[in-house]
Amino acid sequence: MTKETQKKTLSNTEVASFCSQMGMILHAGIPAIEGITIMKEDAASSQEEAILRDIYDTFMETGTFHEALKSSGVFPSYCLHMVQLGEQSGRLDEVMHALSDYYEREADLSSAIRHAVTYPMIMVVMMLAIILLLLTRVLPVFHQVFEQFGAGVTGIPKTLMDLGTAMNRYSIGFVLLFLILAGMFLLLSRTKKGRELFLRAAGTFRLSRSISERTAACRFAGGMALTLSSGLSTEESLTLAGSLSESPVFQQKLEKCRSLTAAGQDLTSALSESGIFSGFYARMVTVGYRTGSLDEMMKKIAAGYEKEIDERLNRTISILEPTLVAVLAVITGLILLSVMLPLMGILSGF
Repeated sequence: MTKETQKKTLSNTEVASFCSQMGMILHAGIPAIEGITIMKEDAASSQEEAILRDIYDTFMETGTFHEALKSSGVFPSYCLHMVQLGEQSGRLDEVMHALSDYYEREADLSSAIRHAVTYPMIMVVMMLAIILLLLTRVLPVFHQVFEQFGAGVTGIPKTLMDLGTAMNRYSIGFVLLFLILAGMFLLLSRTKKGRELFLRAAGTFRLSRSISERTAACRFAGGMALTLSSGLSTEESLTLAGSLSESPVFQQKLEKCRSLTAAGQDLTSALSESGIFSGFYARMVTVGYRTGSLDEMMKKIAAGYEKEIDERLNRTISILEPTLVAVLAVITGLILLSVMLPLMGILSGF
């Protein structure tokens, strides 16, 4: 793998693993360059070995750890900023351990959200598949039965049968349309503007809006805990921690917070007034600020939000599961009844 090759950014789990190993190596008093050599010898895959080789080569050229990580092109910008800060302050081992904890929490949070979204999506796809099967395979049979009896069908039954016949006739076109839409969805989800669009859409629903707001606050609190404990100023911490969330709503709150602090307002009041933290969490920020332990309090706030997100995700799934099953049962029943009732009427006339 050459440095010119386009590389994929490491996942949260992979970054956490790297930072954890590097933190243990540095804490043991082993130089960073020697640590990279050890990790390269124990690489689990050729791709991992190639990345570590790139880091090692650049490290030998520049003598700077964060430049070596940056040249590999696989580490997120937030990680690189914190490594640079740790290197400059002589607390690189502490920063690496803190980054490991942060990205482990991010991995757990992302996994919980992904699992929560996957299950309802599978249910929706199954529901659509069953409805399509009824329209394209079952209703045409009833249509043939009605024709054999010489009975005309009007209203909703006729509309459904015509729809099923059309979908069956142009099934290839519908399949292509579905694949195009799915491809567009995947493409949008990989772009920043696409993710912003999805986040805006999620903000229109009560359940998803609540989870989205707490996810943004959780990431912000975790980032603030790490940056403040590393010695960054309030303004620098707000900038770095604020970049961790792509939520447009949260970014508006963050911009308001920055304006308030720039106008001379203290951080705790700015965070509360801008709506980033409220209620119990706003009180925790105030206590942490007054006692000089704001970084530790931010860590507790992040853990609290993470617990809330897990609870809300579980609650959302428990609501969606019976709701989707009920919707499927009602739609299936209505489709079948719309053709069964006219058929029973015809049969009763014989």
